[in-house]
Amino acid sequence: MSAGGQERGGLVLRRIGKTYAGRRALVDVSAALEPGQVTAILGPNGAGKSTLLGILSTLVTPTAGELRWGDGALGRSSAARSAIGYVGHEPGVYGDLPAAQNLVLFAELYGLPDPGARAASMLARVGLSGVPPAAAVRTFSRGMQQRLALARALLHEPALLLFDEPSSALDPSGAAWLAAELAAERDAGRIVVLVTHDLEAAGAIAEHAVVLRRGRVVFDEERAGGFGSDTLRAIYQDRTRA
Repeated sequence: MSAGGQERGGLVLRRIGKTYAGRRALVDVSAALEPGQVTAILGPNGAGKSTLLGILSTLVTPTAGELRWGDGALGRSSAARSAIGYVGHEPGVYGDLPAAQNLVLFAELYGLPDPGARAASMLARVGLSGVPPAAAVRTFSRGMQQRLALARALLHEPALLLFDEPSSALDPSGAAWLAAELAAERDAGRIVVLVTHDLEAAGAIAEHAVVLRRGRVVFDEERAGGFGSDTLRAIYQDRTRA
């Protein structure tokens, strides 16, 4: 059981649609996201990837369709949100606070026991335990901020982890470290969803790939042994060709 709430089983999307001012961003999107699996959501710019991730995070309300998580609907309650970890384009932390204070604050908001110890443990996990204790996060490099964002997202051991281009600010060694962290979360039974343009990274870790084009699913397949970057690139180029 995760600290973010009860284990809920798989997350099922049924004919999800989203319209903005008459423009259809998503059309009849259906997929099944399973615990213990990394799902890569791929597609060109404007395909609807970030909109779909917003819906999964409960920050965006779909225009049509249904999302079910285990035996119930994925709602916008605090209980549902406490079971979700999200890393977007922005770190989602307070820039004027030090790293440890940020994590202590979020640990307290989640009602975790011993927030100070939990914060220290997570800083060590993401390689930030050696930063000056009083240094404001706004003085950190973008890569360091991204590591802190991951610590914030994992702090409460959520059952659903959502990532939007998480390796964009990381150097190659940082990207390899992130891939290992995602694999560890997968092996712990989380649902891991990765939106990325990095087909090499996705092909190395994802066992489930969903490709969007113009708001529609054009590919949805699981492969127990993963795809490999060359295979995934070929699939992507074939399914997104204009």
